[in-house]
Amino acid sequence: MHNNSPIKRRISRKIHVGPVAVGGDAPVSVQSMTNTETCDVESTVAQICRLEQAGADIVRVSVPSMEAAEAFGRIRQLVQVPLVADIHFDYRIALRVAELGVDCLRINPGNIGSNERIKAVVDAARDRGIPIRIGVNAGSLEKDLQKKYGEPTPEALVESALRHVEHLDRLDFPDFKVSVKASDVFMAVEAYRQLARQIEQPLHLGITEAGGLRSGTVKSAVGLGMLLAEGIGDTIRVSLAADPVEEIKVGFDILKSLRLRTRGINFIACPSCSRQNFDVVKTMNELEERLEDVLVPLDVAVIGCVVNGPGEAKEVDLGLTGGLPNLVYLDGKPATKLGNEELVDELERMIREKAAEKQAREAALIARS
Repeated sequence: MHNNSPIKRRISRKIHVGPVAVGGDAPVSVQSMTNTETCDVESTVAQICRLEQAGADIVRVSVPSMEAAEAFGRIRQLVQVPLVADIHFDYRIALRVAELGVDCLRINPGNIGSNERIKAVVDAARDRGIPIRIGVNAGSLEKDLQKKYGEPTPEALVESALRHVEHLDRLDFPDFKVSVKASDVFMAVEAYRQLARQIEQPLHLGITEAGGLRSGTVKSAVGLGMLLAEGIGDTIRVSLAADPVEEIKVGFDILKSLRLRTRGINFIACPSCSRQNFDVVKTMNELEERLEDVLVPLDVAVIGCVVNGPGEAKEVDLGLTGGLPNLVYLDGKPATKLGNEELVDELERMIREKAAEKQAREAALIARS
């Protein structure tokens, strides 16, 4: 299966969050946020490492106090992934984490006081090559905008965002990204559409407070999918009331479904029916669980019968078609037959072999070039 997406991406300014490019021609990055107590360095580092293993490109950490800022400095030294510090109101925290190696500041310039304070933060960011993320949320709009619009609206979100942008424009600081999040899909989508037409900076997409694992996944997939399919969005965070690792998994699944990222296994599996010759649901659950650590892009089809099985199996790296016995295709050609009792173990072994072979081939190509 080819991975070239038909989506024409919005052209945006490229910024860098540590070594990760956001915007321009960079792949859409996936991020999450820790939910541990930041001052508990050990727990926070452990969670960041789990997020990194799941594929997180960027991780955000809340820094609500100077004590948390000092803890952030220790965390920064213990992990590899780029870190964003989430800061509200106190500009001194922003200045401190800038000294301690933060990769991006999530701070709304209009909320941190006087022009002198804004300038101090922007100067610190400029001196160290740190981008800023402006984050507007429907739940915390400025009082005058609440009064003007009566309730959160896309226009209110965009007006709030542009106020913060104005502070950075005035200081000739272009290296920022913006989010305009709402829990309502239509409000968020329309706000991002409007903002995309008005600024050149990258956009951080999210449907805020989307819900629990299942409902939040669906809401995020719908909202982010609408925008990404239109070419809008440079980095995404799926907000779930769940383990943050799930946010990374869902984020990559959304991007894979739109052919915008190819990290890990892309499973094509039938929903199963009475034609199946093996237990498709059980097989898929076991394979997904066992193969979470495989990061090489692979297309794998698991189809329970011979009606659609051969057609799907011939289009992927490795395909299984249910039969008596079941038939495995490699690179579109019949390769081996498997009985039900050995199915999952053998499939896991073959998929890992295929991934290692593909990785070695790509490494050799890179070495030659």
